[in-house]
Amino acid sequence: MPLLKTLSNFDKLPEVFPSSVTIWRMQAYLILLSCIIFVHWLPVPAAGQESSANDQVFESVIRPALQSYCWKCHGADGVEEGGVNLKELTGPHFDGDIEMINGLIEVLDLGEMPPEGEPDLKPEDRQRLIAELKKILNVEVQKLTTFDQAPIRRMNRFQYNNAVIDLLDLKCIVFTLPERMMREHKQYFKPESGKMPDVVTVGNRPLGKSQMIERRLGGVAAFPQDLRAEHGFDNRGDHLSMSPLLMESFLKLGQSITQSPDFSQRNVGIWKTFFEPPKTKDQWKSSIGLRLKPFLTRAFRSPVTREVLDRYLNFADAQIEQGAQYTDVMKAVTAAVISSPRFFYLYDKASQTESSSSIDEFELASRMSFFLWGSIPDQGLLDLAVQGKLSDPDVLAEQYERMLKDKKIKRFCDSFPSQWLQLERIVSSVPNQELFSQFYFSKYRDSMHMLLEPLLLFETVLIENLPITQLIDSDFTYRSQRLQNSYTEFGDSPLKSKRPGGAVGVLTFNRVPVTDRRTGGVITNAAVMTMTSGPDRTQPITRGAWVAGVIFNNPPEPPPADVPPLADKPVGEESDLTLRERLGLHRERSDCKGCHEQIDPLGFALENYGPIGAWREGYNNGREIDSSGVLFRKHRFNDVVEFKDAILIEKDRFTRGLAEHLLSFALARETSAADQLALDRIVEETAKDDYKIQTLIKNVILSKPFQNKTTPK
Repeated sequence: MPLLKTLSNFDKLPEVFPSSVTIWRMQAYLILLSCIIFVHWLPVPAAGQESSANDQVFESVIRPALQSYCWKCHGADGVEEGGVNLKELTGPHFDGDIEMINGLIEVLDLGEMPPEGEPDLKPEDRQRLIAELKKILNVEVQKLTTFDQAPIRRMNRFQYNNAVIDLLDLKCIVFTLPERMMREHKQYFKPESGKMPDVVTVGNRPLGKSQMIERRLGGVAAFPQDLRAEHGFDNRGDHLSMSPLLMESFLKLGQSITQSPDFSQRNVGIWKTFFEPPKTKDQWKSSIGLRLKPFLTRAFRSPVTREVLDRYLNFADAQIEQGAQYTDVMKAVTAAVISSPRFFYLYDKASQTESSSSIDEFELASRMSFFLWGSIPDQGLLDLAVQGKLSDPDVLAEQYERMLKDKKIKRFCDSFPSQWLQLERIVSSVPNQELFSQFYFSKYRDSMHMLLEPLLLFETVLIENLPITQLIDSDFTYRSQRLQNSYTEFGDSPLKSKRPGGAVGVLTFNRVPVTDRRTGGVITNAAVMTMTSGPDRTQPITRGAWVAGVIFNNPPEPPPADVPPLADKPVGEESDLTLRERLGLHRERSDCKGCHEQIDPLGFALENYGPIGAWREGYNNGREIDSSGVLFRKHRFNDVVEFKDAILIEKDRFTRGLAEHLLSFALARETSAADQLALDRIVEETAKDDYKIQTLIKNVILSKPFQNKTTPK
């Protein structure tokens, strides 16, 4: 059964659940919903006549290079490392395999291939080969008629909370959200000003239950937290499944919200216009129709059909005929609406063809609002969608600017940066208390201070529209007094604030200049250094994998299962070795070599930072730390400052990596080779505007993958 037809049939089953509904109908509803199958339509390679010019380039440039530098491991004598056989390529179009072409470009551009120890290409030959492969990729991508499908998915817990708040204009939260890692105090966040204050008061999750205390609807229990996908986000469609048990939780959740003792005029902003009865009883039925149509349009993010509207009206009329009070009827209707698949599922309407097509005005409104606000579109977006004006480039740009200045952009800051930086890992970091007693004070940990620094940096870069290079090497940061004091080893002066913040549950952070480039940015932040270390020692491989995945969106493959871990404490002859030398003994396997060549330089560049981010010059055995390396096999560095310089030279790579993360977050799917031309354009447009972050995000919204859909019937 086509997906949209299946969803429409859900509305023919009871979305409101009076006591007369039999158990077997409820079970059928749950089973039907749990059996939705999400199909990702793969692009179909286009075949065409190869031109003689392409044949000549392939035979004179590409094939000889592959034969000389690649066939030994990827094709000669049946050898197919990584499952890649380049010897079988039949022509300049690589049989339309754009993933193969894109993969070759990436490993060549990042200097990963050929591996160290093998004959290498001359720089000019490498660039020529990359340029020719990009031409082929461009031709093949332009032949494509599809992008990967943005999958149908339910709202995650964060989105559902926001959507209910916005739909009902609640003056409190629905339920507590531990995934919101930073708590705002005294409302410092004012995006309309374009400026972050010099002093902010914040808290965070590791501070304990006191940070969970917020005004909320009593008696409402949240459904389980949705976990972040590996190298991804918690809104990924392939992770947001719906079991019968979870469906039952949604049904109960809708009723518990409207039956909460706190669901009253004090907390519900639309109370007077939606829940409060008209002056006379003979106006009840007519007023319900007038109120319900715009309410359903907002909840379902598109105009509702007469059939759907009548279904809710008939239910309301039946309740009134049975003697129910007006407010109780509207509460029951609301419970049904926020329990409906039309509300908590996000999906694009079916297309008439199997190729990609432009999303409609309402789909565009939803994509923008869930990307930037983590919630349903507001009335302004829906009104423009009704008028057919939202897709106009000038109007779209105006709405983007408006959304950035709205306080709801805080939700983007509450979800994207913490997941992008994988900061949830700091919560489970437990440095050895005997070795690193300074990390602990009272029963709390320094992680509660560390965690907030990169989040406040990201918020400032976004609100003040600064270049994204500030995320690599910032000239300012936000620190609490305790955190600043821990940085004095870098030459920073102890913080002398008139507002130091004495309460354990509330922390005052001050904007301070970064005077030593060994600090600043997100890479060398104490939180990242701590969460990528073990209890007793640093873990350069973990740090390198973090930099590769987060900064360049090029995560390494998981290690083989039979590789033994390196012991935390060296014994015997290893006691006199540096960590680099010890790890060298453990990575001689051929199946480990390639990845280690990629990530080791990234991790050892940070080796001067100990397990809790404190600077050190040597190991306990007296050996000096060697943090030198080569980035992408062409930028040599001797210390972490030169490492940052190398990344800044390659800032287009960082821009592309961040753009891929943003596009993946916006579309709730992984990026693919079909997105590469769009990503190229995003990077180009961002570079033209001095790498400003708002320009980067705007061009994600303007991109073809964002504004197109692949949803065949």
